Amino acid sequence: MAARSMMMTSARLATLAVALVLPWLEAAEGAPWFWPPISGDDPYCLTWRVMVEANNAKGWRAVPAQCVGYVRGYMAWGQYYRDVGAVAEEAAAYAAQVAPPAGGDDGRDAWVLDVDDTCLSNQPYYQVKQFGAYDPVAFRAWASREICPGIPAMQWLFQTLRSRGFRVFLVTGRDEETLGSCTAANLAAAGFSGYDRLIMRGALYRGQSSVAFKSAVRRQLVEEQGYRIRGNVGDQWSDLQGDCAGDRVFKVPNPMYFVP
Repeated sequence: MAARSMMMTSARLATLAVALVLPWLEAAEGAPWFWPPISGDDPYCLTWRVMVEANNAKGWRAVPAQCVGYVRGYMAWGQYYRDVGAVAEEAAAYAAQVAPPAGGDDGRDAWVLDVDDTCLSNQPYYQVKQFGAYDPVAFRAWASREICPGIPAMQWLFQTLRSRGFRVFLVTGRDEETLGSCTAANLAAAGFSGYDRLIMRGALYRGQSSVAFKSAVRRQLVEEQGYRIRGNVGDQWSDLQGDCAGDRVFKVPNPMYFVP
């Protein structure tokens, strides 16, 4: 019964996500939001996506040309949101097992959540670009608009973690100087309010890999500030690797781009 309930919740979250996110695609550079669904699974592209999620495909700069339509269909027509919903439910079930005890909480049990394509969706931006190579100038312009929609399953997980007494830290590779205020505003507008801290990449960590930057942040939380990272959620394996990664990590699917 529990498994069936979780599947039903994933389906509801997927339906809600499609309804909420599709109109946002229209906001990205005036592109039409409607794309016809892809019929069936392309065997090559399905295999490629599995390789990406298993972290066996590394260092790729753009979605293979023959898989652009496949990725567009996966991201926009329900399966992506069902997959994210399943991750959120597994994370919530685990959180229920390790939640700090009522009355005996020292306030040090924490979760770390990534921001881009974990909490906030950049699907409209990448879809317009046909999932091409990362362009830092164009992405900064997109993020500055503060219109990234929140991912419904992650909104639900975020509120669930907070309600269970965990401290929640949002850690992102976005540049603090250029995107700090707009990222905070976008998160608030998308329903992510009440987190303990938004930690962004400052001048000290510019040019460093995501693994190095996020490891340093987590080490500070654990070794200097005494937090226990019970869970860690991200869309890239580089969010989840390195030092003090957490007692358990949860990978959100993302076949749109790769961050080393």
